[in-house]
Amino acid sequence: MLKHIEWARPEDIESRSMKIIEQEMPAGDWTPGELAVVKRCIHTSADFDYAANLYFSPEAVEGGKKALREGALIVTDTAMAAAGINKAALGKLGGSVRCFMGEEDVAQEAKARGITRAVVSMERAASIEGPVIFAVGNAPTALIRLCELIKEQKVSPALVIGVPVGFVNVTDSKELLCDMKVPCIVARGRKGGSNIAAAICNALLYQLVDRQG
Repeated sequence: MLKHIEWARPEDIESRSMKIIEQEMPAGDWTPGELAVVKRCIHTSADFDYAANLYFSPEAVEGGKKALREGALIVTDTAMAAAGINKAALGKLGGSVRCFMGEEDVAQEAKARGITRAVVSMERAASIEGPVIFAVGNAPTALIRLCELIKEQKVSPALVIGVPVGFVNVTDSKELLCDMKVPCIVARGRKGGSNIAAAICNALLYQLVDRQG
């Protein structure tokens, strides 16, 4: 029989969870904005490794928040990441989310060229005008191609969230991004995922607006 089960409102559960995270996480040299991102990633994953592996380029958080205030478009590399971003909070700032991965013409072009849909998706997103935040949580090929496009001066992101998960090209793609002169938040190593990409976006949003619809 289960013992010590306590029923509470969802917002109370999250508040208590954050207090537990604060008590158990190691000390770190984060800005308040960076700390909010770290805590949100730990809350999403129950993995305290994010207190050690999250890399923030200078002014990445503030740059991302500035772009969100200006109604930024968030481009994701998975529908799951797009689904996890709080649309109500984003909408209050005039922003929106776009994922090209499921579009038929993207799939056709990827097949014809013998490349991944993630690569084609980044190329499509490069033509978008206005502030753009890229949230890559799954495909290292998306991150690699995005870095190439940045180097070629074909795109200038307001922020790149680089948190693909896995084993092949994952750590290399993240280190490539860290070496770029672009605002970025990176989960170094193998860990990450679409849920972490969405969590980072939400952590930035919740610093700007009430999360409730």
